[in-house]
Amino acid sequence: QAQLVESGGGLVQPGGSLTLSCAVAGRIFSSGGMGWYRQAPGNEREFVARLVAHTGLTNYTDSVKGRFVMSRDDAKNTMYLQMNSLKPEDTAVYYCNTFPPRGEYWGAGTRVTVSL
Repeated sequence: QAQLVESGGGLVQPGGSLTLSCAVAGRIFSSGGMGWYRQAPGNEREFVARLVAHTGLTNYTDSVKGRFVMSRDDAKNTMYLQMNSLKPEDTAVYYCNTFPPRGEYWGAGTRVTVSL
């Protein structure tokens, strides 16, 4: 059973940056690619970013366009989410998963808090 392990979260001031990592243990086949998702307190989990399989193209939810960049390092079996110009509303637990997401791949996530 493959696993996805997120890391890199923390406390950051508004306007700051963080890079999240998602280590992929095992083989995952996803024709739709891979994605990042987040869940803010009191909210449902939502889509953040997607890296399309085979093409490497990315797309983002509107609220993070121009600020977040998703990438991958195949040699390290790791995906990244570079987050810039962070806002308090980016505060959430961030998860990686396939696109669309599969229940068996939800991990513990990594918490990002944007606050003074």
